[in-house]
Amino acid sequence: MKQKPIIGITMGDAAGVGPEIILKSLAEQEVYEKCEPIVIGDAKILERAKAYVNSTLHIHSIENIDEANIQEGIVNCLDLNLLPADLPVGKVSAEAGHAAFEYLAKAIELAKQKQIDAICTAPLNKEALHKGGHLYPGHTEILADLTGTSDFSMLLSAPNLKVIHVTTHVGIIDAIRMINPDRVYRVIKLAYEALQKSGINSPKIAVCGINPHAGENGLFGYGEEEEKVTPAVQKAQAEGIEVFGPLPADTLFFRTVRGDFDIVVAMYHDQGHGPVKVLGLDAGVNITVGLPIIRTSVDHGTAFDIAGKGIADEKSLTEAIRQAIDFAPKE
Repeated sequence: MKQKPIIGITMGDAAGVGPEIILKSLAEQEVYEKCEPIVIGDAKILERAKAYVNSTLHIHSIENIDEANIQEGIVNCLDLNLLPADLPVGKVSAEAGHAAFEYLAKAIELAKQKQIDAICTAPLNKEALHKGGHLYPGHTEILADLTGTSDFSMLLSAPNLKVIHVTTHVGIIDAIRMINPDRVYRVIKLAYEALQKSGINSPKIAVCGINPHAGENGLFGYGEEEEKVTPAVQKAQAEGIEVFGPLPADTLFFRTVRGDFDIVVAMYHDQGHGPVKVLGLDAGVNITVGLPIIRTSVDHGTAFDIAGKGIADEKSLTEAIRQAIDFAPKE
């Protein structure tokens, strides 16, 4: 069994708060007690961010993982050297968007080679990513593409609430069109497998309806629940999975926080993201399930409006690192 997992932390968009929250998180003794963190990004950007947060950490620039000097007080940065030292802070930049992609691509390569045990990502900016020539909706889709994964989903974890999504970064009309029994069933299975890996042997899974009141027996909508959701629930139940639904979303999240269920299967982006973010932007963690590698992330954006001010909260990143440690292979 490994003593400590190696966690690759990607810098994300260097014009945002990523460098700051990385330094704040890596100032915590607990991180070094439980893992070997390696930042994948630009050392010069981390060096600049030290002034934002009054950090005394030493930035150790490395070219290979085996050059790392893992000890408290030292931040090891696998330096891709992609950005200028005077990159504007808090502004959309094609340079920063391209660099964010390259940081993640490098982390995926290292994870495939088993040089790192898990990936934890700081936020990127979708507009910058697109300006940099990478036309993906976000981290999740890049990870799926570069690992050749077709069956994946976004799982958000917050205190007392876990939510997994059938659809994510698409418009609501497209989301409803994309929902089908096979996809709902596969997401139920992904939720079941992810929770089992995290130590919940018999997870209770609740599935949201699509319409208000889960359609209320045809009163709302055009039978979407009966057509798209119920067959998936019944198939999973037949396999012995403890799954319930479709249930009305307006009460389901309260019931889950209360402890009735271990996870909610949400049908579309805002149905799942809204309740998690009500619990606090600093508390949520984004976990991509179904990948051949472990990936966790903060559940907030680049926060350009406060970048460079040293006030960004690192709690979500610290929790994302903890989750990466928990899910990382133990052998």
